[in-house]
Amino acid sequence: MKYSSLILIVSLICLLCSVGVAAVKENPEAVAALQAGTRTDANAAWWGFDPEDSTEILQAALDSGAGQLTIPFVGKPWITRPLKLRSDQTVLFEPGVIIEAKRGEFLGKSQSLFSMDQGENLTLQGYGATFRMHKEDYRQVGYENAEWRMTLRFASCKNILVEGLSLESSGGDGIYLGKSSKEQPWCEDVIIRDVRCIDHHRQGISVITAKNLLIENCVFADTDGTAPRAGIDFEPNHADECIENCVVRNCIMESNAGPGILVYLRPLSRESADVSLRFENCHIRSGTNTGISVGAIKDDGPGGMIEFVSCTVENTHGNGLHIYDKAADRTRIRFTDCRWNNTALRGDKDDKGKAPLFLKLGRTEEVARLGGVDFINCRIFDRFDRPFMIADTKDTGLYNVQGSIQVCNPAGVTMALGEKLEEVELTIEEKISFP
Repeated sequence: MKYSSLILIVSLICLLCSVGVAAVKENPEAVAALQAGTRTDANAAWWGFDPEDSTEILQAALDSGAGQLTIPFVGKPWITRPLKLRSDQTVLFEPGVIIEAKRGEFLGKSQSLFSMDQGENLTLQGYGATFRMHKEDYRQVGYENAEWRMTLRFASCKNILVEGLSLESSGGDGIYLGKSSKEQPWCEDVIIRDVRCIDHHRQGISVITAKNLLIENCVFADTDGTAPRAGIDFEPNHADECIENCVVRNCIMESNAGPGILVYLRPLSRESADVSLRFENCHIRSGTNTGISVGAIKDDGPGGMIEFVSCTVENTHGNGLHIYDKAADRTRIRFTDCRWNNTALRGDKDDKGKAPLFLKLGRTEEVARLGGVDFINCRIFDRFDRPFMIADTKDTGLYNVQGSIQVCNPAGVTMALGEKLEEVELTIEEKISFP
């Protein structure tokens, strides 16, 4: 390396360090102006910076009433205990910012890094910023076993935007959307965009109850800890909750110990709002156990539709698709232009249920007839000598499964759907290869 280049690099490092030092200078005059109402923006560094514990500093900044709050890059992580988010605020995290959970804290079973209950009008934006917890610590002696130490927890909130953040290693979910109010038993008008949820204990994101939700251009990876260990999980807890007008678009789910996508609707009933959930152009891949898992839709379950459009599942250990305990005449499931490539890689023809597509009825006391699924212009590539679709219905039969599927398998194309079929109209086209 030339000497002049080395001088330039050292100069840049010094400049960055000086910027960080300057950014942490307290500014009581600016704080006073904010309190007096003569300005509406703020910088967290006006309240100071403590490299050991900045909890009070960050909470004071969040509580300041600033319409726009900047969390600056100061060259070191902002170490914190649990923080409460506030309504009517935009919080901007500068590139390089790390908000890090303080070690030895978060002893409470449901203490989250950031949480908000019954709040509204909040934006969290942080392209290049990271929120980091320490899930391995929470498994050690001194911590009560739990799955609710979230990175971002929202309950009964409205008009929320989360953009650009990397969320890492929580003791629960990267993001949790739930309820804390009977008056509004859901989160409403939520956008989660360009977010990475990596290495969480339970889920990359758990959607317990939501209305008007958009999740796009996100990554959910490396979930492992407590079940179900999914990339993304839609799972209501009570019949008054809902999954309504929810869209997941252009997202990647990979290397999760559980399903890439899980939808579990058992708590919902016929009195619940119709389900409207759509996945578009999502990619489930590489190391994930089950690709897509949808089930627990009872005879007394909700109406509505769950749609998968132009989604791809590939290189999964378990089934590419697992539909279970799905009542034939309740929430319909539809796959349009979807692909399954090299799925159920741990299985072969001698393993019952190990197939790219697996439909199973287990709870006959809750579901009399398994079915209610459409496959429209879908494709499957499989290299094992086995059926590409298996239905295990406990001799109750398979009902109302329709559509068209192209299958490429050098060993031949077969299905194992059982003998009792009603309104099962599948057009299967055997392909030598796909373009």
